[in-house]
Amino acid sequence: MDKLQITGGRPLRGEITASGSKNSALPIMAATLLAAEPVRLRNVPTLRDVTTMAELLRSLGAEVTGPDAGEVTICRSNLKSLVAPYDLVKTMRASFLVLGPLVARYGRCSVSLPGGCAIGTRPVDQHLMALERLGAEVRLDDGYVHASAASRLRGARITMEMVTVGGTQNALMAAVLADGETVIENAAKEPEVVELACFLRALGAQIEGDGTDKITVDGVERLGGCTFDVQSDRIEVGTYLIAAAATGGAITIHQARPRALGSVLAKLAGTGVSLSIDGESISLDATRVRPQAVDIATDVYPGIPTDLQAQFMVLNCLAEGESTVTETVFENRFMHVQELVRLGADIVVEDATTVRINGVEQLSGAPVMATDLRASSCLVIGGMAAEGVTQVDRIYHIDRGYEHIEDKLRALNAEVERVS
Repeated sequence: MDKLQITGGRPLRGEITASGSKNSALPIMAATLLAAEPVRLRNVPTLRDVTTMAELLRSLGAEVTGPDAGEVTICRSNLKSLVAPYDLVKTMRASFLVLGPLVARYGRCSVSLPGGCAIGTRPVDQHLMALERLGAEVRLDDGYVHASAASRLRGARITMEMVTVGGTQNALMAAVLADGETVIENAAKEPEVVELACFLRALGAQIEGDGTDKITVDGVERLGGCTFDVQSDRIEVGTYLIAAAATGGAITIHQARPRALGSVLAKLAGTGVSLSIDGESISLDATRVRPQAVDIATDVYPGIPTDLQAQFMVLNCLAEGESTVTETVFENRFMHVQELVRLGADIVVEDATTVRINGVEQLSGAPVMATDLRASSCLVIGGMAAEGVTQVDRIYHIDRGYEHIEDKLRALNAEVERVS
């Protein structure tokens, strides 16, 4: 099993270009099932999750070329199956996003319920409620969601009981081919929802209000094809900026989409590091100051993303002062705490949602184990900031969400090697 071996103590410095967003590419790939003509996607990251989604689409009978050199072409004209099997859906929750498109386009489907998630329960009840409001019949049987509609889905008013990105995306994809107007209230505002709406509009959908908590969709009878560029990954950008701050480095990230990172950049500025924005590029300089501790509380967009909680935690472990990190989105997302303690961090778990951190001047290298995607990146950051050698095990997690991570880090002066 591959590991990352990191020799710490080298400040990150240099320039990189952000990769395409995994969290945007996956729902867009699912949405290609709605298109009556081929779709060409560009700036798609080369990641395990993208490969899994491509395999799922192929299992349904779609013709998928790539991912190759950042491009994927998908044509769904000859689907042979309307079943998304457990073997594929269990490996990646985003696979469940084929549910809305299949019901909307083909009138029926069977999609496996997602498998367990290391970071907490992630229910799909709001996805199913949205489909039922649009006129689909939904039943659960043998671990599968079986959904059908005797005729075209009907526009409806859908009020999400909680803000859910995946639920909003499934509802949006189902609504674009429904008969009449659909209003999605308490909708997620995340940039990935906005980007999905932009893609659907490029196919010919009629959507307004994305980026607010009320999205309105006027259903159309048919969607065409398009060429679409996936935007950069705000979580990757945030991760590398935090890594530079933690190692006392100075980096510039191009195509960084700073408008999607308002709360993250504000919190980084609060640590005392120097930040500057030049168009779509972000520069961070932490060479002249030890970061100051900042309290972190995750929230739905535009708040601090839960996917950057672990990275901010390791930064606070090295910062001057005391801080708290509060997780409000998932109930089991502190599994990286004990691994950071192995590196010498001073962290006290106060309860299931809050930890208290006393910053230390230096971490020490040690063998650690990744427990999920974002936890793995925080351990890499800790290893780069630590004195000595750190080995991060189970890095298949990191390969799900960070494209060519060791190559990018080496380009930024880090000493990182993938070993067996």
